[in-house]
Amino acid sequence: MVDAMYELDLLNEHADRAYPILSSLVTPRPIAWVTTLNEDGSVNAAPFSFFNVFGSKPPLVIFAPGNREGGEPKDTARNCEREGEFVVNLVSEEMAAAMVGTAAGLAYGESELAAGGLEPADSVAVRTPRIAGVPAALECGLHEIQRVGQNRLVLGIVRRVLVEDSIFDAETLRVRGELFHPVGRMASPDWYCRTRDLYEMRRPD
Repeated sequence: MVDAMYELDLLNEHADRAYPILSSLVTPRPIAWVTTLNEDGSVNAAPFSFFNVFGSKPPLVIFAPGNREGGEPKDTARNCEREGEFVVNLVSEEMAAAMVGTAAGLAYGESELAAGGLEPADSVAVRTPRIAGVPAALECGLHEIQRVGQNRLVLGIVRRVLVEDSIFDAETLRVRGELFHPVGRMASPDWYCRTRDLYEMRRPD
């Protein structure tokens, strides 16, 4: 017996519901808390949950900052294109509220870090600072920005990874998964999840 399934046409009849439907079904999603440099050198910070790693040779990350109303690119996309770099900051439980706070729409050039009482920290391989206190940061050089309809895909090559000592095993070069608990994005608009409830399933040989 097949369960009843509700059919949704996201290209036509239900196109205006594509975002809330997809963002509520494809969960949990990692969060890219992206820092970029504004034209005046101030630091922009904004969270994006249309994000993931997409390869390791080279190490590739992709995130999708949606356009503003009217089709103009968001500050993060503009800064990535101009500066050619960005930093993905990973979000711990302790910093989740601060991350959500940086989603506020500020005027261009007004730093979300300053508004949220956050501090920048120097990066190693890029000029753009990371956010002090995050458990890990991916310093990225821009590979390209692709346009697919109204989607703007930012592709970056990871130049350096910075990981908090307490969650990394320097001998095995592995992240200590039992100690690393990033926040995940759940249903739109305001749902998140913790990642402490882990279990292991061995893959077949």
